[in-house]
Amino acid sequence: MFATNCYLVYCPQTAEGIVIDPGADGKLITSRIKGMGIKLKYLINTHGHIDHIGANGNIKEDFKIPILLAEKDLQIYHKPGFGLSFVLKKQPEPDWFLSDGDEVKFGELLLKVVATPGHTPGGISLVGENEVFSGDTLFAGSIGRTDLPGGSHSTLLTSIKKKLMKLPGRITVYPGHGPTTTLAEEAESNPFIAT
Repeated sequence: MFATNCYLVYCPQTAEGIVIDPGADGKLITSRIKGMGIKLKYLINTHGHIDHIGANGNIKEDFKIPILLAEKDLQIYHKPGFGLSFVLKKQPEPDWFLSDGDEVKFGELLLKVVATPGHTPGGISLVGENEVFSGDTLFAGSIGRTDLPGGSHSTLLTSIKKKLMKLPGRITVYPGHGPTTTLAEEAESNPFIAT
């Protein structure tokens, strides 16, 4: 219902993978993962809002894998917001907490955890060799909202400008909502970033 992007990232050599931000349709996500023969290793939430954690329970139950989240978003995770918590059953507790600089390995792939607070206190982005999964930090032509509890506009801009925009411009951005983009495109045309 929130049009959240859920990402299934896997190693083609080993078929080991992760799921990032399983929005709400747990049955569809499970079906795709099983249909592709992916050996799921982790479930990662870029932050704790309802539109990114809705299928956590289904995925954890179906695949018996750990949930990874930044500890600073634990309070939001327990009360995921938008006044719609009633649509969710209680979420399973995260198994591990992620911190800035951590690495998530699956198969022959590796994603580095970069703390990008601002949309939420514990927001993270996951950076690979050619991509960044930015959650609700950076979108094509926009940035995450900061009017929800724990949000900070200045912190979000600092996260984007001092962390994400320091990465190579060729990096593809896979945001929590909307189409993909590149860091170079955002540096040139994003009204919140372009100078």
